[in-house]
Amino acid sequence: MNLSQNDRINQVKESSLVIGIDIASEIHYARAFD
Repeated sequence: MNLSQNDRINQVKESSLVIGIDIASEIHYARAFD
């Protein structure tokens, strides 16, 4: 697999975005059930 630097940056952005959404939704659920 030979990715250009832009492809790598885009993959990191997408995965960190997904992780950020996961964390945000977990915090939201925790507050909802508090």
